[in-house]
Amino acid sequence: MQVPFVTAALPGTGGLLRAQPEDFAVEEIPAYEPVGSGEHVYLWVEKRGLTTADAARILAKQGGLRDRDVGYAGLKDKRAVTRQYFSLCLRDAEKLRDFEAPGLKVLRVSRHANKLKTGHLRGNRFALVVRGAGDDAVFRARAVLEALAKSGVPNAYGPQRFGRDNATATLGQALLTGAPHPDRARADRDRYLRRLALSAFQSQLFNALLARRVRDSSWTTSLRGDVLQKPTGASFVCEDPGADQPRLDRFELSVAGPMFGPKMLAAQHDARAHELAVLAEAGVDEALFEKGGELTQGARRALRIPLGEHGVELRDGALHITFALPRGSYASVVMAEVMKADVALEGDTED
Repeated sequence: MQVPFVTAALPGTGGLLRAQPEDFAVEEIPAYEPVGSGEHVYLWVEKRGLTTADAARILAKQGGLRDRDVGYAGLKDKRAVTRQYFSLCLRDAEKLRDFEAPGLKVLRVSRHANKLKTGHLRGNRFALVVRGAGDDAVFRARAVLEALAKSGVPNAYGPQRFGRDNATATLGQALLTGAPHPDRARADRDRYLRRLALSAFQSQLFNALLARRVRDSSWTTSLRGDVLQKPTGASFVCEDPGADQPRLDRFELSVAGPMFGPKMLAAQHDARAHELAVLAEAGVDEALFEKGGELTQGARRALRIPLGEHGVELRDGALHITFALPRGSYASVVMAEVMKADVALEGDTED
């Protein structure tokens, strides 16, 4: 489901994003910094041309550990220059201090009490380069980013979430509905593929609800019965839209869309009508998600996220754009708004 541009009235820059790996730089914003003591070694690592799993394997081998003994907060792109923390439970960190391997360099070593786990990050800072944009691209990009800073960024899932030609999401729907699918047998054997496919279908429905709310300009507005979410994740059902709207305007709350499942906090009244319409358009109902078991328990996800510190400048004929996003969001969504083009960044995960 393509979510409409929320800055459709503003022209895009066009151009080419990530003509080379150095055009896409990501730096993790940690949830906390290592305190300097503890049984776990924390490594601040720069990598390029490697997946996060590749880097973890290299560090595990150097440290004499199993791959699964290396912790990290999130996955970072292969075709990029990225910086992030890894943790290893080691007594002696000297073999990793200033360690280098092809595509990997340890920049800093510290210690902390606990292993780094998935989700232990606040967000990511991006530094992206757009080449071949028009002469007025700086002004166009700046106008779009300023608009997103005021409205928030639509918290859509990037197209890579759904697989090539939507294949992953289609498989997820088939697993729930019982429809025939050529990959059904493989998904029954492969728990990872099954989880991925079911999540992709849930994400597709979330995007459909977000698109619906963007089209009627209610994605930043509380409706009666909306589930409203605080930045901490705490949620409640809106009974008085007029009373809650000022808090949405101050980014203290956001409307939370559905990742459908039996344990999801249910919307009511007007908001529920929107969600039921999305299910009807997909030809499914809420009860279907019980078939996914623990993989489709359901949750709520904010329809918008704040755009962090951002900037635009022209250097050597190329457009340099920087911004920060909280974890769980996609740089491709921001860049699609800026460029007014479909942007699918391979590996642009939502960590």
